[in-house]
Amino acid sequence: MPNTQTQQKIGFQHVGSFLRPTALKTARAEFAANEITAAQLRTVEDDAITALVAKQKAVGLDVVTDGEFRRAYWHLDNFWGFGGVEKIKFGEGYLFAHEETKDDSARLNGRLSFIAATHPVIADFGFLQKVATEQNIQAKITLPSPAQFYSELVRGINASEIEKYYDSDEALFTDIKRVYHEEILALYDLGARIVQLDDCTWGMLVDPHFWNTIAGAGFDPQKLQAIYVDLNNGAIADLPADLTVNTHVCRGNFHSDWAAQGGYDTVADVLFGQENVSSYFLEYDSDRAGSFAPLAKVSGDKRVVLGLITTKSGELEDKQTIINRIQEATTYLPLERLWLSTQCGFASTEEGNILTEDQQWAKLALVKEILVEVF
Repeated sequence: MPNTQTQQKIGFQHVGSFLRPTALKTARAEFAANEITAAQLRTVEDDAITALVAKQKAVGLDVVTDGEFRRAYWHLDNFWGFGGVEKIKFGEGYLFAHEETKDDSARLNGRLSFIAATHPVIADFGFLQKVATEQNIQAKITLPSPAQFYSELVRGINASEIEKYYDSDEALFTDIKRVYHEEILALYDLGARIVQLDDCTWGMLVDPHFWNTIAGAGFDPQKLQAIYVDLNNGAIADLPADLTVNTHVCRGNFHSDWAAQGGYDTVADVLFGQENVSSYFLEYDSDRAGSFAPLAKVSGDKRVVLGLITTKSGELEDKQTIINRIQEATTYLPLERLWLSTQCGFASTEEGNILTEDQQWAKLALVKEILVEVF
């Protein structure tokens, strides 16, 4: 069962990441060139995050993030924080529709472990929680899902390292669930009460062309679905009752590009019917996401946050068009179980999407305006 009472209001939330300000980009480049120290970089990051929280509060957000300002990637930085994981150059980046990313990856170099004192996300959230408390607003933490971690560990050449440390899939699955569970509890101890599992695995699984390219012809999508939901549910089982766990699903978000396309139809029974989260933040900003019909499979009283406002373009959506789409979604779920957000973050990697900071904030102001009017 979900870990929270889902009838509570979701509140105005952004999916997670924000465009990095110029001063932060400059400092990260200087640090990479050994021109400033880690402590000096962290001071710049601290200042940028403090200002970001204030801006989020000013635009009306009820829940804030640190914009993922300390991360290069939405997912890999978290993986690299676990014991038994090393940062590598894969030799090829993630292949998007029109671009290829940098080729960083994560693979095993030992058995998995979690140590709160050495995992950077723990200290990073500790700072965000302090700033949010000072500004009297709630903070949330965004984490790549356990399924996403597994997907990286079995990606191409990475998979050959697993058998050096694990003699069965089940043993690996057990450790993935354990380190995530321990990480979430460590975040809870720092005050986290909203955890969002960002998960592209389902968004990629809906696209047979994408998976034939990555996994090769003949892969078993049903088996992968069973693995993904087991990993995610296992990691979030038996958490404190006042901890809300949500998930965000998309089809790739890099420099305004996308990686996969296809509706949720083929994964709805498992993702919407069996994953034990409170709310689904779902990409719905283009035809690539398909229809709202799969929302009828969302089980229990779980809710859906419709990602109808794109972060891939600075062009502002027409308000009435968005309201009409929300009404269309009520064919499958009642309005009280629906909400609105952007489809993804504005900068899932440090490069960011192709829009301005002013356009970023205008997008969020539009979300707020529609929430007030419709909900």
